[in-house]
This record gives sequence, structure tokens and C-alpha cells, in this order.
Amino acid sequence: MSFTGAGGVVLHGTVLAPDDTVLAPEGAVTTRRPGVVLLEGAGNRGRGYLMPEARAYARHGIVALVYDKRTVGYSLTQRDYSVLADDALAAVRLLRERADVDPARVGLWALSEGAFVSPIAARSSDVAFLITVGAVATTPAVQTAWAYGTYLRHAGVTGGLIGTMQHTATAATIGARLFPEAGFDPIPHWRAVRQPVLAQWGQLDRDSIPGQSSRMIRTALERGGNAHHVIRIVPSVNHNLHVTQADGYDRLPTLPAGYGDAEAAWIADPTHPPASSGVDLDAEPDVPVIATPAWYDAAWAQLATLLVLFGAFLAYPLSRRRGRQGLPVARWLAGLGPLTLAGTLVYLLFLLITAAKVPGPVLWGRPAAWLVLQLLTIATVGTTGTLGWVLWRRRDLPRTRFAVLLAGGVLFVPWAVHWGLLG
Repeated sequence: MSFTGAGGVVLHGTVLAPDDTVLAPEGAVTTRRPGVVLLEGAGNRGRGYLMPEARAYARHGIVALVYDKRTVGYSLTQRDYSVLADDALAAVRLLRERADVDPARVGLWALSEGAFVSPIAARSSDVAFLITVGAVATTPAVQTAWAYGTYLRHAGVTGGLIGTMQHTATAATIGARLFPEAGFDPIPHWRAVRQPVLAQWGQLDRDSIPGQSSRMIRTALERGGNAHHVIRIVPSVNHNLHVTQADGYDRLPTLPAGYGDAEAAWIADPTHPPASSGVDLDAEPDVPVIATPAWYDAAWAQLATLLVLFGAFLAYPLSRRRGRQGLPVARWLAGLGPLTLAGTLVYLLFLLITAAKVPGPVLWGRPAAWLVLQLLTIATVGTTGTLGWVLWRRRDLPRTRFAVLLAGGVLFVPWAVHWGLLG
């Protein structure tokens, strides 16, 4: 199916319906069924990612629509949840127009980031109900920083890299405008939801701060006067409510047995909530406080600092002439500095891209790559000190030749402290 979303963008999806639809002789459908539009989490994996869930709903007698998220206006550095909500409402209208769907019983099913979108879309009376999976009640920045810590600790990391990712790297991505919707607050939208809500979290959810999120969303719904909501913890499944073989730290595509049973029964009668599973969520690490990015977190400040550092370190070998007196310690500093800078940038970028879920082998509480970078940092700082001592002791050396290199080494120290390389 194709339909038009916000701003005239054409979206493409697939409708899955039960195969026992009965037509009257004149072609009319004798039974109208509930419908559900499935909203993807972060990223744009395509409709195939949620196809198992869509099939499960169709097998339970519910017409399901899953669609490819827009690429116009949605990317790693650009997104607007209000726009995505308008897309979701366009999908709802498509289902409501089908002859085999009861237009009064079409709702939204939303996973993770999709649960930022669904309460916004609930402003429309076209939406009959909301089902969420792994909804986040904090801002995306706080949730992302919390998940960095969760996955790094699971990998065995205990050192300062956790703080670097949770605070320094998060602030830098926000300051550089690489984290769209970082400060989005979903709670006011949850307070405005009037439709029945089934909010679900996996017992082994390691991504959405499930304990705090479930409490905050429950409170928001109650304060908004919504008496038709259910908070449900699903035992032994991960963030996606999928089967897990790694205590929730994996994303297997396998649905658990009986997936959709409770949801289908609730859609049929929201006044009879699913029975409580009796399971509790694991104790959660503290939620980090994300400070407002400082001026030095801005892209121009970060880039200028790197250009000055690289320039200072590389100026020495580039300006050397044959026959001129050189210093071994200067050559070491000119090599160690750029190597440490480049290695740190590459590794931190890798952690950001992988959401800190693949830090690599861990030694003594530090990923091996980070440990090497810390050793290079210590060597760079030590070489800087040695060069300064040599220049102070040997007055015969032309200081102007080494001044820029030494200044780069001195500036490197606060940069290394800022990024936690000396912690």
C-alpha cells in the first residue's frame, strides 16, 4: 500500500489481514475487524523489521499495517516527532478506510522511539487505543546516556569511560547538533492521552529505563485523568518483547510463544486488563543528569581545538629541514600527539555509532582500545614534560623551533582531561 504522509511525502507499507475474511454475495465484508498501525523504533530498518509482530496481530484477527519510515526529514541528525506523528495518523486513516476494518477500533502499536510519537498522534480521535513497547519517559538524551552505562557495565567496564560517554560525549553530540530531539519531553503528551493505553516493558529491558519510565508514564496518565491504562511487565523478554539469550542484551528476531495473546484480548475489551505476570523489574542504575552543553561542546569549538592540536603537533615534522638540529623527544611528541588524537576520535565515534554496545575486549575494567589510548595519552603528556625540561636545561637550543610543538602538548593536557583519558 502507498499513502501520503506529512508534507506530501509518499510512504509505502504492507497491510496484513486475517485470511478468513468473508464477503457477502454483493462483495461487502460481513465482519469488520480491529486495526493496528505499527510504529518502528529509532532508525529506519524498513517494514520487514516489524513484520513478525504484524503477522502475529493478523493471526489474532487484527488487521495490521506496517510501513517504511520516511527518509525525507528523518536521518541520524534530523527528525521531528510531530512530523512522524502526522505520518502515523495518515496510516491510521488508510486502515479506517478499509472495508474489512472497523474505523472505531483502529489504534497504534509503538516500539521504543515510536512511543515518543504515539502519544502525540493520540491528539486525534481517529486513534482508538495505544499499545507501547519499551516506551521511554525521560528525554532521549537521558535515555541514551543511561543505556551507554548499562551496556558498558554489562561488558565489564568500570573506569571513567562510562562517564565520558554518559556526559562528555552526549553533551558534545548535542552541542554539535548531531542529536535531534535530544531534549524532547514526552510527559506532557502522555498527560493529554485520553484513549485506553496498554504500556508494556520487557522484564529484561536494558534500553528504556523501564522502572522509572513505567512509573512516570503511569503518573502522567493518572494526572491527566486517564483511568483506562494498564502497565504490564512481560517476563523473560528484552526491550522489544523478544526472546533473549543474553539476559536482555541482545536483539534476537524470535517472538516468544503466545505473542499477541494478551494484546489481542485487551484490544477486544480494554476494560479487562491482562492478568499481572507477578514479575518485577531488575534494580536499575542511577539515571544520569545531562547538563546543558557548554560553549566548548559546540561543533566550532571542538573542531577548532582539534585543528589547533593537529596543527601544533604536525608543524614540527613539516617544518624540519635537513641539517637542522633536532630532538628525539620532539619527534616522539610530534608522533604521539596526532596518533592519540586520531585514535580517540575513531574509538569514540565507533562507540557512538554502536550505542556503546560493542566496546571490545575489556582488561582491568577498561576496553583494550581505551586502555591503549590512555597509555598513549600518558606517553604524550610525559613527552611534553620532558620536552619542556630539555628546553629549560639547554639554553643553546633555538626555542622558537619547538615553541609551537610544546604549546600543542600543553593544550593536549586539558583536552585529555576533558575526554577522560587521564581518569
